Amino acid sequence: MNNKTLAIAKDCDDPLAHYSSLFAHNENEIYLDGNSLGKLPLKTKTVISQLIEEQWGEKLIGSWNEHWLALPKRIAQKLALLLNAFPSEITVGESTSVNLYKLIHALVQSGQYPKNLLTDSLNFPTDNYILEGIAKQLNLAQPVCVEYVSDLNAELKLLKKQIQQTPGIVCLSLVSYKSAYCYPMRELNKYAAEHHSIIVWDLSHAVGAVNIDFKTTNTLAAIGCTYKYLNGGPGAPSFLYVSEKLISHLATPIQGWFGHRRPFDFSPKYEAAEGIDKFDAGTPAILSLAALETGLDITLEAGIQTIRVKSEALTSFLVALVQEELIPLGFRLESPIDVNQRGSHITISHQASWRICQCLLYGKEEGTKIISDFRPNKYIRLGIAPLYVGFEDIYWTVQRLKEIILENEIDNYDEQRPVVT
Repeated sequence: MNNKTLAIAKDCDDPLAHYSSLFAHNENEIYLDGNSLGKLPLKTKTVISQLIEEQWGEKLIGSWNEHWLALPKRIAQKLALLLNAFPSEITVGESTSVNLYKLIHALVQSGQYPKNLLTDSLNFPTDNYILEGIAKQLNLAQPVCVEYVSDLNAELKLLKKQIQQTPGIVCLSLVSYKSAYCYPMRELNKYAAEHHSIIVWDLSHAVGAVNIDFKTTNTLAAIGCTYKYLNGGPGAPSFLYVSEKLISHLATPIQGWFGHRRPFDFSPKYEAAEGIDKFDAGTPAILSLAALETGLDITLEAGIQTIRVKSEALTSFLVALVQEELIPLGFRLESPIDVNQRGSHITISHQASWRICQCLLYGKEEGTKIISDFRPNKYIRLGIAPLYVGFEDIYWTVQRLKEIILENEIDNYDEQRPVVT
C-alpha cells in the first residue's frame, strides 16, 4: 500500500473525521500553523451574533444577571472536566502572562517554598520574562535557567540536579514550543515535591491535544491558553489552576474588583474572595468567553483521549513520511521520535526553512495553500489539530515540500521576514 492510499484508508477509519465539518475552512488550503490560533467553529458565529444582537443589543445591562455573570464559572467547570480537576480549582480570565504573574508572585510570597525561581532553555520566552520581572520587583536572585545542549529536548538529569541544588518555584512548558518535546509531568511533579519545590506548568502548547490529568499527575499549579487547540479565538482568555491543597496559602498580588469577596457591595476595603475566586481581577471578557465555550464544548464531546490517540497517529504518520521522503532532500526532523515524548506538532528544519514556508503559503497560483509557521532560526513547525486535520492533509503537505525543493522554488523568495511569522 503506497502512502497516499494509506492516508485515504486512515481517514476513512478516523472516528473524529466528522468533527472537521464543525469548523470553517477555506478552499484549497491546509492549516498546519503551530501558532496559537485554532480554526473558527461554525457555531461560534451564531453564538457571538446572538450575544451581540440580543444579549448586548436588546437586553443591555440586564444580560449580566441573566447570562454573563455565570459564564466564567460554567467554563471553569468544563475545563475542570477536561483536565480532571475540581471546578473550585480553576478560574478563567486574563492572559497567560497575567495569570502566570499572579501565580508565581503568590507562590513566592506564600512562604511555602524557597524563594528561588527556576526555568529552562526550552521554556516559552515570555514566561521567562515574567520570572525575571518578579525577581526584580521582589528583590530576589535572578531566575536560574537550566541550559541544555540542544534547544529541542530537555536533559532531565540536569534539570533534576538543578532542582535539588536550587529548590523553589519551577516554571516549565509541558510541551516545548519549538520541538514539541513533552515533559514527563507526573515524574517531575514527584521529584519536585521530594525536593521542597513546586512546578508551575504552562500548558499552552498542550491543552486540547494532550491528555492532561491534574489528579493522576499530582499537579499543584498550572496556567494555559485557550486559543490554540481549544479553538477559543484570537485573544481568548487563559485559565489558572491551583490545587485545593495549596490555595488557602496563596494571596493574589492583583486585588481586582472581581477578586473581592462581595464585589457588588463596593466596599472601600478590599476583602479577598475565598478559594480560586481570589485570583479574579477585572471584569470578565464576555465576547471572548462566549467564543471559547463553543470550542471547548467540541473538545469535550470528541473526548480528549480520542483526540490524543489521533494526534499520536497523525504525528507518527508525518514522522514516517519525513524520514522516508524529506530527509534525503536535506530536511531534518527536530521533534522526538518517541510519540510519548512529543505533543501535537512536528518540527522540521532545512537551510532554507524561511523561504520554504513562503513557498508553502504563496507557492503556485493553482494548487493548495499550506499554512505552516517558522521559528528562528531554522525551524518549520507543522501544527496538527486532530479535530480538523486529516491524514491526507499530512500526505499532501509532504508532497508539496518535496516539490518545492525538487523544482527549486525557494529561489523565488528572499530572507526578509514580517513581524508575525
